[in-house]
Amino acid sequence: MAGLMDILLAIVKTLCGGSTPPEAAYEKPLPPLPQHPAPLSTRPQEQRPATGEKPEYRRKTHEQAPPPKPAFESPGRQQSPPPQQAHKRHQGQNQINQHNEHYVALRAKANEEGDLMAQSFQQSHEAYERRDGALAKQLSEKGKQHQRTMEKLNAEASTWIFRENNLDSQPGDVDLHGLYVKEAVLYSEKAIQEARGRGDSEIRLIVGKGLHSDGHIAKIKPALEDLMKKHNLPAEVDPHNAGVLIVRLR
Repeated sequence: MAGLMDILLAIVKTLCGGSTPPEAAYEKPLPPLPQHPAPLSTRPQEQRPATGEKPEYRRKTHEQAPPPKPAFESPGRQQSPPPQQAHKRHQGQNQINQHNEHYVALRAKANEEGDLMAQSFQQSHEAYERRDGALAKQLSEKGKQHQRTMEKLNAEASTWIFRENNLDSQPGDVDLHGLYVKEAVLYSEKAIQEARGRGDSEIRLIVGKGLHSDGHIAKIKPALEDLMKKHNLPAEVDPHNAGVLIVRLR
């Protein structure tokens, strides 16, 4: 019986590959088990970038939200310039208007017509003294034609400069820069009538200081002061601006 068991053990050893016990042969597949958790631990690492990108994207959107604030605040600052800057800009625009090519050309043509008018009238007078009535009449008509052309050109120039100078004037202000004395008087009378129709208590006539007049002598202001005396309207020079005449309407 013992001999039979020895034979069987020998056969088992040869079949199992040596002297390794059956328990060891059965436990060899167990070591690979620790390798299974390794892939599981790598999954969170692969998902972290994906979950981390969402908070970064949200933070960018929150950082871009504040820019609308300057757009809301800027219009108020740009639409309300200081009054002094507006006054300086108005004066600067007046100088630009008085050097406008269209305006200067109209005044130049009017001056040429005025010279031709004076020449024709002078020649007409000389012909009359020579008792050449026909020639004197002809030259006189020629002079009148030049006079009408001159007045037309000056009227066109005065209309243009008055409109341009008063586009951005303050209510109650009437800018008379660029006008001849007679033109300034006519526009002042019209402005006074319109101001009375609106019920205004006063009107401010901007006549300038005469810096651009011949000899730097103001000509429009004295003429307007005489006009106010004629209509019994109190008038005084603005204490803050010698080029402005304040007319009291009531």
